[in-house]
Amino acid sequence: MSSAKKSTERLIKKYPNRRLYDTQTSSYITLTDVKQLVLDAEEFTVVDAKSNEDLTRSILLQIILEEEASGVPMFSTDVLAQIIRFYGHAMQGMMGSYLEKNIQAFTDIQRKFTTGAANFDGKSFSPEMWTQFMNVQAPIMQGMMNNYIDQSKSLFVQMQEQMQNQSKNIFGTFPFAPPPTDKK
Repeated sequence: MSSAKKSTERLIKKYPNRRLYDTQTSSYITLTDVKQLVLDAEEFTVVDAKSNEDLTRSILLQIILEEEASGVPMFSTDVLAQIIRFYGHAMQGMMGSYLEKNIQAFTDIQRKFTTGAANFDGKSFSPEMWTQFMNVQAPIMQGMMNNYIDQSKSLFVQMQEQMQNQSKNIFGTFPFAPPPTDKK
């Protein structure tokens, strides 16, 4: 991380009593305040006050946990189980990158859509207007997202097949014994 970025980044210290201290405002803050920083796209880092260990991910996960526990969860139990299954798997790094890129693509689409809607009649949409609009447009958006996911899945399967074929070509020349078959 560059020193220029660090100087503009907000530093929040977490104390042993689990309190969060915002060094920019010189005051204690709550997880709700940290969530607002995220919503406002503010750069920040949370560190342990004693060890200086970076706790930012831990705090973000805690916010997600609270959001999932209250209201309408974003992740189904099946999705959470699938994510857990990727930990320790050879595809873990690829899955993280895949999710990050898809969320970024979704965010970019949302930003373009929001910008286009604001320019529609010179007014920006209020949260209530967005809710009404999305209630009408939800089936269309869901269809678009399903098409995107299907295309993404197809590309992933093609990539996997190419990797398998390349592996066979590379390792096919080595005299490996076939794996033992389990006969019971």
